[in-house]
Amino acid sequence: MANAILTPSIIAKETLAHLENELVLAKKVNVDFSSEFVNSGDTISVRRPVRFEGQDDNLDVSSYNEDIEDANIAVQMNKTSTVKFELSATELTLDIDNARIQDIISSAAIKIRYKIESELAALYTSVFHFSGTPGTRPSSFLSLATAGAHMSEMAVPLSPRCAVHSPITAATLADSMKSLQTNRSDVKKAIEKLSLGYYGNFDNYESVHMPRHTVGVATGSPEVNGANQNVTYAASKSTNTQSLVTDGWTNSQTGIVKAGDVITLAGVFSVNPISKASTGRLQHFVVTADANSGSSTGPATLTISPAIITSGPYQTVTAAPADDATITVVTGTGGTAYDQSLLFHKKAFLLVTRPLMIAGDAGVKTSTQSGNMTSISVTERTDFNTLKHEFRLDTLFGTKAVYPDLAHRLTA
Repeated sequence: MANAILTPSIIAKETLAHLENELVLAKKVNVDFSSEFVNSGDTISVRRPVRFEGQDDNLDVSSYNEDIEDANIAVQMNKTSTVKFELSATELTLDIDNARIQDIISSAAIKIRYKIESELAALYTSVFHFSGTPGTRPSSFLSLATAGAHMSEMAVPLSPRCAVHSPITAATLADSMKSLQTNRSDVKKAIEKLSLGYYGNFDNYESVHMPRHTVGVATGSPEVNGANQNVTYAASKSTNTQSLVTDGWTNSQTGIVKAGDVITLAGVFSVNPISKASTGRLQHFVVTADANSGSSTGPATLTISPAIITSGPYQTVTAAPADDATITVVTGTGGTAYDQSLLFHKKAFLLVTRPLMIAGDAGVKTSTQSGNMTSISVTERTDFNTLKHEFRLDTLFGTKAVYPDLAHRLTA
């Protein structure tokens, strides 16, 4: 095969095409091509949706008024992935053909894909809605449908919803789909694309990047330490988190709970975000940062999401927990790891990308290409003494669970 010309522009275009073809999670989340995002330095500011209480069965609004409470979520573009390689002048002259180029580009795309997909999957630690039995892998239509029903109860739009599973969970669910009529064209197409197809009201996919959550120590008899630990929307709106003072954990334990652990509080039930009616299910709270327990009574201050808001348009629960309300860690046995499937509406997660601005210089060539989801910059430099050509590929991006209430975790 004839030698090919390897330039930054060719590498950037070909790597971008390979990368965007192989992404799974990135294809299903929101990307930042929208006028609602405000760019400031390395941060994108995303406006949270406004909610109203409204007034029912009374057309006289003379004494009714609601203030609009705006809130913005900051999304930093602080994640990068870089691939660097070098080729000698002899290799560029004699040895580079299209097959070698494709091998180089494919390997670079795999590395960058791993970084992007892993960072998106890691957003599971912001998701508080939770279902399944730790230690039991989902294996039926009902497993997914029940999670979907919980999402509907929480006013998550039905479309577009997707579910991404670890390979083993995907295989287990696929086994339950054997009775489907595989001669249907849509099912054939799904199987050919290595997706599981539409099942349980989700478009289902598998990904090797899906997280495995290891539960904190999670021992003791934990309780809420102090009543009235609810907050206002104004105090929590930029993060949707709050501190919860607790005790009763095993004394002096590092990582008594870990980021991503999900807890319930006795007597604190979730509400439909529109009607504010109780769902009859205990509200799930996710711990968003590792916490340690102290000595004596095993105290620990947890950072949890969502915030405990008991009234108003942004109400999240039926009531604040009472003093000494029992805390239950529902993510599983302490120190044990469990696969996590992510079920979500597209707007739950955001992928932000921006092309890197790289100045050209003597002996330096650069090219930046932007696609539908990502951008890649390729820079080439030639060493005067050795005539080696150094190439580097860089991508800059950020990820955020901007609306975690539109997502759900299904444990295995």
